[in-house]
Amino acid sequence: MMPDQQRQTSSGISKRTQIAMARLEQVITNIVDIFLEYADDDGKKHQLNTEELKKVLEKEIQSPELKDKINADDIGEAMELLDKNHDGEVNFREFCRCVSVLAKCYYNKKTGKGVKRGKGKEQEAEEED
Repeated sequence: MMPDQQRQTSSGISKRTQIAMARLEQVITNIVDIFLEYADDDGKKHQLNTEELKKVLEKEIQSPELKDKINADDIGEAMELLDKNHDGEVNFREFCRCVSVLAKCYYNKKTGKGVKRGKGKEQEAEEED
């Protein structure tokens, strides 16, 4: 086994175990690891402040479709949307909500859901009048 496969991630799972994990397990551990990496505040409660959230959005989201949904340049607005308890920071629950919203956006893009495909009957009737 290679030395880097024995290293532990911040969630305590060895790289070797992570390689053998199913895809959904990898996604879950990645979400936790990313949050903990950016919210690392020397043993205090793990939360993302505005700067940390901005770093996450800038570095961990590269897809244009997802960048359009939560833009690091609009960090104040993103923070307001995510910070449901209004403490000025994003906790893990709020971070998961953000990931869920982005996943839904990607799902809608991939499946064509949420995209207007045509006019409704009411609109067509109005145009005929």
